Amino acid sequence: MQAATAEFVSGLLQHDFSNPELVEEALTHSSRGERRSYERLEFLGDRVLALVVCEMLLESFPREPEGMLARRLAALVKQETLSQVAAKWGLAQHIILSGGEEESGGRNNPAILSDVCEALLGALYLDGGLPAARRVIERDWRDLVRADISPPQDSKTRLQEWAQGRGYPLPVYREVDRSGPAHDPVFTIEVDVEGLGRGQGQGRSKRVAEQSAARELLDQLQGHSE
Repeated sequence: MQAATAEFVSGLLQHDFSNPELVEEALTHSSRGERRSYERLEFLGDRVLALVVCEMLLESFPREPEGMLARRLAALVKQETLSQVAAKWGLAQHIILSGGEEESGGRNNPAILSDVCEALLGALYLDGGLPAARRVIERDWRDLVRADISPPQDSKTRLQEWAQGRGYPLPVYREVDRSGPAHDPVFTIEVDVEGLGRGQGQGRSKRVAEQSAARELLDQLQGHSE
């Protein structure tokens, strides 16, 4: 890892790493074939982020029930939000990729950007503890927490409520295709509500593809009702 990258990350996260190898691991994509890539740190960072954001939500919305807080949490830790934070941080140019992944646009892939964002939070937690991670998360998620007064509602929840409110069965999701390399697949998911229709969506995770499929079907239904 270049000294400039280590200096950049230390400045970004406001932390001097005692173990700089954690930074390199957090920035390394599995396509490089290295002994360690960011997956394990991403797994940890995901939990650290969720914990701190939960604390922030409890503080910011003391009267809201668990269901509304859960919706807010899902919106604040989803891939789209993380990739936006990663872009704001300027991480793209520092990710360590294979030549093939570089050529396929991996440096600006939202899934990779969001993964690296979480991995760096995991590395920060391991090297500096929860206070260090909390400081960065509170700094860069505070405005996101306050951005919308009403709790967001995801497309899957909206579709389920649409169907149930009109007496239709619950939506059924199924994977109809999977393409791309094994380490970075693209899923195609179809959603079916018997009697209402079908929608299809793609994403680099099943969750994202399901949301996309639900959103497409909702657009169809709402367009027909107008």
